[in-house]
Amino acid sequence: MNELKTKELQFDNNIYNTIRKNIRKYRKEKGITSARLAEMVDLSHDFIRQIESEKSAYNFSVDTFYRISVALDVTLDMLIQK
Repeated sequence: MNELKTKELQFDNNIYNTIRKNIRKYRKEKGITSARLAEMVDLSHDFIRQIESEKSAYNFSVDTFYRISVALDVTLDMLIQK
């Protein structure tokens, strides 16, 4: 417990942007369109585009984050890495 007190925590203040970039990156690497990803995770194409857009302030749920990671066959850790 003392280790937690002495260790300074580092937070990604732009975590949603990090996730957005990684979703787009892995989607493109796998040759999946945003429309196809939307179908795979049962969401609208517009919603997937909003998730990937850095201009959008929309935040998404853990469930959506998880389903996208499964569809892209990547771990949640991979989607949060800077």
